[in-house]
Amino acid sequence: MKQTLISIVKRKISPMFNKVLLFCAAVFLVGGLAAPLQAGGIKVAAVFETPIEEPWVNQIHVALLQAKKEMGIEYTWSESVKSADFARIMRDYAEKGYQLITGDSFGAERIARRVARDYPQVSFVFGSGIGPAEPNFGVFDNWIHEPAYLSGMIAGKMTKTNILGVVAAMPIPEVNRLSNAFCSGAKEVNKNVRCKFSFIGSFFDPPKAKEAALAQIEAGADVLYAERFGVIEACKEKGVLAISNMSDQSSLGPDTVITGPVWDMWPTIKHVVTLVKAGVPTAQDFGGFSYMGKGGSYLAPYHNWDSKLPASVKAMVEKRKAEMLDGTFRADIDESAPKSD
Repeated sequence: MKQTLISIVKRKISPMFNKVLLFCAAVFLVGGLAAPLQAGGIKVAAVFETPIEEPWVNQIHVALLQAKKEMGIEYTWSESVKSADFARIMRDYAEKGYQLITGDSFGAERIARRVARDYPQVSFVFGSGIGPAEPNFGVFDNWIHEPAYLSGMIAGKMTKTNILGVVAAMPIPEVNRLSNAFCSGAKEVNKNVRCKFSFIGSFFDPPKAKEAALAQIEAGADVLYAERFGVIEACKEKGVLAISNMSDQSSLGPDTVITGPVWDMWPTIKHVVTLVKAGVPTAQDFGGFSYMGKGGSYLAPYHNWDSKLPASVKAMVEKRKAEMLDGTFRADIDESAPKSD
C-alpha cells in the first residue's frame, strides 16, 4: 500500500517538476543571452565646470575616452557649465537614461549631491574633498602629492637662486597638499630653498596665472611649479624653469618644462565603469586609485631634459620613487594653507 501511494505521488509530481525544470532552464538561457548585453556598453555623461583643456578636467575626459575605446561605453560630455546650469544638465542626462554621471564638481558639489538624491538608480561619481553619500554618490580626488614631492626634489637641485615659486588655484585641501609636497621635496634636498606661493582664485584663468608667475620671477624665483595653466608661458618668456601639473605639458615648452606630476584617471574610471556595469553600488571613495602604487599618478617623462638633467638628480629621484612604491617612504599629506617663506 505504502509503495503504491509513493508511485501515485511520483506520477502526479513528475510532470509538474519537469515543467519547473523547463521554466528554470528557459530563464537561465534567456539570462545567459542577456548577460553580455548587460555587461556591454553603458551610457556615461560628464559635466565639467571648466573647459576641456583645463588639466584636471582633461585628465578625466581622456580616461573616459579610453573607456569608450576599451570598454565600449557610450560617452558624452558638457564643458564650461555655469553653476546656474549644473543641476539642469545633470538632470537632463539622468532623465535620458545615463547610468553613470561624473565630472569635476568641486565648485558645484552641493548642487551635484542634491541632484544625485533625486535619482537613486543612477550612479554619480564626482571630484570631491568630502566623502561619498549613500546610496549612489561616489567621490574621487587627485592624490598626486607623491610625484609632486619628487618634482620638488628636482626643483630643489636645479634652482640657482634658491627661490621657488608656486602658482596655484586657491588654498583648498587638494591644492594645498600638492603645493606643500612640492616645497617639502625641495627642502629635503636643499635646506636653503625658500618657497613663494600665489593663488589666483580660479581653476582656469591663464592670463592671471601668467601675471602671478611673472611677479614671482621678478622676485627671484627661477623654478616654478605651474599648478595652473599660464605659468609655463611666463617661464618660457623669461627663460626660467617650470614643473608642470596633472598632465604631461612638455610640449608647451620643451626646454622649459623639466617634468611634473601626472594624474592618470584611467585606473579610477576603469574601476567605476566596471562596478556600474555589474550593478554594484558606487557610493565609495575612489581616491586611492590616484596613488602612484595604483598607477593613478606618476612623474612625467623628462623628454628634452633626459640628457640635460644631471645623472645624480635622476638617480636620487628614482631611489625615492622606489621607496615610495615599496612603502618605506611616505610623502606627508599637508593640507594646510601654505605660506611664503
